[in-house]
Amino acid sequence: MDAREFEFTPHDFATVRKLIYERAGISLSEAKTDMVYSRLGRRLRVLGLNSFKTYLEYLQNEKNPDEWEAFTNSLTTNLTSFFREEHHFPILMEHIQHIKTPITIWCSAASTGEEPYTIAMTACEAFGTLTPPVKIIATDIDTNVLATAARGVYPEDRLSKMSATRCKTFFQRGKGSQEGLVRVRNELREMITFQQLNLLADTWPLREPFDAIFCRNVMIYFDKPTQAKILAKFVPLMKPEAILFAGHSENFLYVSDALKLRGKTVYELSKPGMASGKPKLFTQRDEADLA
Repeated sequence: MDAREFEFTPHDFATVRKLIYERAGISLSEAKTDMVYSRLGRRLRVLGLNSFKTYLEYLQNEKNPDEWEAFTNSLTTNLTSFFREEHHFPILMEHIQHIKTPITIWCSAASTGEEPYTIAMTACEAFGTLTPPVKIIATDIDTNVLATAARGVYPEDRLSKMSATRCKTFFQRGKGSQEGLVRVRNELREMITFQQLNLLADTWPLREPFDAIFCRNVMIYFDKPTQAKILAKFVPLMKPEAILFAGHSENFLYVSDALKLRGKTVYELSKPGMASGKPKLFTQRDEADLA
C-alpha cells in the first residue's frame, strides 16, 4: 500500500522530467522517482497543496518566476568539497604561473562555493600572495547555493582533509556563538564574483575569454546533444592557451571536435584560436540518460 503523503503518479513524474529538462537540461532517470518526490514534496508543503498534479498545474499556469526558481533549485544536485579531485589544482597552478596576467577563470558550477574558493586558494599559493592577479567568475543555476557561497561560512569539519597551514592561511575560525564555523578570508571572497547562470540559456552574460574554465561533474546530468551545445559555447570563451577541467567520469572527446585531451580530464583547444566549436551529431539511440 502506498503510504505517501501526496498523490504522485507516473504522469506527474514524466511531467517533472520534461520540465526540468527544458529548463535546466537535467536528464532524470527512472531511478530518480523517490528523489523527485522527496525534494518537491517540500514545495507542496510550503504551498499547502495536496497533490503533484495540482503543484505542476500551478507551476505551469501561474508563471511565477520565484516558484520556477524553487522548482529548479530543488532538483539540482550540489555535491562538492574543498580540493575535490585534487589532481587538477597543481595543473591549474602551473598553468597560471606561465601565462600573461591578469588572469580570469570561470567556475561554471559553483554550488556552495567550495570549488571557486579552492581555485582562489590555488591562485594565492601560485603567486605567494593573498591578492594574486586573478579574477574568478563563479556561476550556478541554483540561487540558494550561490547565496551560501557568497557568505563563505562553513562548518569547521568541512576543512578536515585540508592541511593546518591552509586552514590558518585562508580561514577565520568562529568564536562564541559562531564556534564550530569557519569563514573564508575576505581577500579570497573579493577575488570571486558570484552570479546566477543557466548553462542552457541561449546567451550567457559573459564576454571576456577565460584562461581556464571549470565544468566538473556537471555534464553527467545532460544528454549528449546538450553537452555538445554547451561545449560549443565554451570554445569562443577560451583564450588560445586556455584549459578546461572536467569531472572524473566525464569524457568530452566523444562530444566535441574542438577539444583535445591535455591530461587526466583536462582539455585544451584542438586548434588554438578557433572561433567556434563543432558539435558532434547524435542519433536518438546515442542519447544516454545520464542522471
